[in-house]
Amino acid sequence: MRVQSVYIHIPFCKQICHYCNFVKYYYMEKKADAFIDALIKEIDTAIPGKGNVFRTIYMGGGTPTALSMEQLQKLFQFLHEKFDLAACEEFTIEINPGDIDAEKARLLYHYGVNRISFGVQVMDDAMLEKIGRMHRVKDVYTTVEILTQAAFTNISLDLIYALPDQTVSHFEKTLKEALQFGLPHYSTYALQIEPKTVFYHKRRKGMLHQPPEDAEVEMYRLLQNHMKKQGVYQYEISNFAKPGYESKHNLTYWNNDYYFGFGAGAHGYLPGKRTANYKPLGTYIREIDRTGSAVEHLEEITLQDRIEEELFLQLRKAEGINTQAFRERYHLSLEKLYREELSQLIRDELLMYQDGNYALTNQGMLLGDRVFQEFLLLEDFSEKLEIARS
Repeated sequence: MRVQSVYIHIPFCKQICHYCNFVKYYYMEKKADAFIDALIKEIDTAIPGKGNVFRTIYMGGGTPTALSMEQLQKLFQFLHEKFDLAACEEFTIEINPGDIDAEKARLLYHYGVNRISFGVQVMDDAMLEKIGRMHRVKDVYTTVEILTQAAFTNISLDLIYALPDQTVSHFEKTLKEALQFGLPHYSTYALQIEPKTVFYHKRRKGMLHQPPEDAEVEMYRLLQNHMKKQGVYQYEISNFAKPGYESKHNLTYWNNDYYFGFGAGAHGYLPGKRTANYKPLGTYIREIDRTGSAVEHLEEITLQDRIEEELFLQLRKAEGINTQAFRERYHLSLEKLYREELSQLIRDELLMYQDGNYALTNQGMLLGDRVFQEFLLLEDFSEKLEIARS
């Protein structure tokens, strides 16, 4: 297993959404200039030479397109020299509706970006304002038109459901309108209330009214049904794609494969270790200037860590985890290692076995966290490992 993917985090936004706990800062030109210089040095230090070949590159945020044309030009010219972008199978960038014009779209296309992920979240102006989004529904239509005219065909649209005060019928309306675009990929997540967000503080004060659990379940079922009717199949718990348009980069995560992580707060997964960069922008820039690296935390990955992560990541995929592939990677039998857990989950109808794969059932998709917990932090793992090796 070699490192085949690169994640680049651009931590700038024009506005901070009420639910977002990603590493992000209000865009300021001088800070962004300093960040780009540091980012270029970080990548150049970690990956020597030019024309390096990687299977996928993903630029997320924040909002990468919050950067100015000049800043984007500088960054992408460096990436063009550092990587063989023509050999990159998938180069994704995240955008927000209304944050990109025809000129920026042409620049992205020129430098080899071939996949766009844009955060729509909900097709309702009042709800967009309530969750702290800057764009409005009309901007979604304009953005799709701009991207189409710039020759982008691999476009993914993000939605969030179970928003404050959202009803099932309201989500269904959003879903139907989003599907009218006929895009090849949709990512759809239930709202999670994360610490240090506006919504987190509102909930603590009793000012946030979330839909009941049964309504959230109904929204998820509607999501599955409407996607299936449109020929957009579910390949991961929260992701749906037309055949051939599955996110290759995100499959890197779910397949537990290695990737570099660059930028403030970025995480990486390299052979034997996970890395986490400094989050504060000033600290990130100072560390890069001083050493060429901004890694704050380095976690050594044990065999147990790798196997546990393999299970809960691979099981997020609709196809689940392949027993033969597991055996080839770890030289272990999955059934010997987790005999009791697998049997119990099948009896509980949360897991199924078919054609050499263990995969979540429809009910298991709803209760994924419960399934994943069965394989985590087991005190008798060493004992299980001895049995599996015998």
